[in-house]
Amino acid sequence: MSRHKIYKRGDKAVIHAKQALLDEGWAGNVRLTVDAGTIMHIEKDAGPQTSDSRVDTLLPALGNLHSHAFQRAMAGMTEFRQAGRDSFWTWRDLMYRFMDRMTPDQIEAIAAQVYVEMLEAGFSSVGEFHYVHHQPGGAPYDNRAELSERIFAAAAQTGIGLTHLPVLYSYGGAGQADLTAGQRRFGNDVDGFARLTELAASALRALPPDARIGIAPHSLRATRPEDLARIVASQGQGPIHIHIAEQPQEVRDIEAWLGARPVAWLLDNQPVDTRWCLIHATHMTPEETEAMARSGAVAGLCPVTEANLGDGPFNGPGYAAAGGRFGIGSDSNINISLTEELRTLEYSQRLRDTSRNVMTAGQGSVGAFLYTTAARGGAQALNRDAGLIETGKLADLVAIDSQRPALCALSGDSLLDGFAFAAKDDVVTDVWAAGRHMVSGGRHVARDAVFSTYRAAIRDLLDS
Repeated sequence: MSRHKIYKRGDKAVIHAKQALLDEGWAGNVRLTVDAGTIMHIEKDAGPQTSDSRVDTLLPALGNLHSHAFQRAMAGMTEFRQAGRDSFWTWRDLMYRFMDRMTPDQIEAIAAQVYVEMLEAGFSSVGEFHYVHHQPGGAPYDNRAELSERIFAAAAQTGIGLTHLPVLYSYGGAGQADLTAGQRRFGNDVDGFARLTELAASALRALPPDARIGIAPHSLRATRPEDLARIVASQGQGPIHIHIAEQPQEVRDIEAWLGARPVAWLLDNQPVDTRWCLIHATHMTPEETEAMARSGAVAGLCPVTEANLGDGPFNGPGYAAAGGRFGIGSDSNINISLTEELRTLEYSQRLRDTSRNVMTAGQGSVGAFLYTTAARGGAQALNRDAGLIETGKLADLVAIDSQRPALCALSGDSLLDGFAFAAKDDVVTDVWAAGRHMVSGGRHVARDAVFSTYRAAIRDLLDS
């Protein structure tokens, strides 16, 4: 599958942290024993040993729950205003034209660069919402899972924890509209999608054992109710991700076709539960917001992309008050930054409400609420036994340097406030993905090789 080294599972290691955020709270001088990707033992008030990996502050790492890796290659290319009004839909047309030129080699190189940047930003895992399946023009590759396997190769080279989410995309719009020319690389009927997913699941076995596969009906507008019901029924306990209510026009189109707004229709017609991740869920009524929170599903929020595309802000206060679960993703990957995603989520709420310290379920640290809720929500959405530093959990861990200028005056939960609102991602020193130590001293272990391949791929793509 890959020409590169595959980081199968983490070696046995001991990590010593001056302080760590454990499930029960902050603790000092913490030693973690990690074996086969799992936290086996936690010791508090322990001195470091010579062979330990020593870090300053250890946190549970976040999963990046929503990525379209290939879109990273067009970052900065769509910020020129044309005549008329730019919108999500005009951006989408440009994205289709750009994507239609990509080769498998280029898609692999772009994904590897994206995953290096994610790991260096502090994410340990990713949900790849993968909808480019076919050749330009729409003909399948001889191996229908060719482009899924290119994503697997990128994950193998970079060591990131992967939850692969093949996308069912059958229609060009609500009401079973025909696919447009720009969508033909995505298209599958249910039977074709089932074959693709089966092949991808088989190929996934070459990755480390923490790799997962789910399904992703792209959106209500890209499928039909009977097809959605069929693939959901076949999924078992794996994750199910879907774009939902990202744009007002989408809400209007679905309501005109199905007789209900997208979130309301989905909750009434599908068994939405903890397996589900509803991406964006931006335009909801208060009633939809509360009902989604009660379902146990995760809201997949991508604040930087949502701001870049002009989607609008999520209903954070109502959702948090109802006990809703959420995680964060980098979606279009225009700016891969864990800290920017967290602060943009909160700042979007402040700008809308002309208030401060909005995105929390009650009194206390906003940064701590954002970080810990996103850690748990991301792990749930990616079907990873992670999100906490606890014995038996995957060793998805991130270390930050609390002595950096943005953080050195802070302690306890205030440190997470500083991380979310004052720091940049360069405070991240180390990242482990299921025990694989992929970032050390702020650098990914394969950064230079990955970037060299990426740069050559981009040059070829732009020259084509």
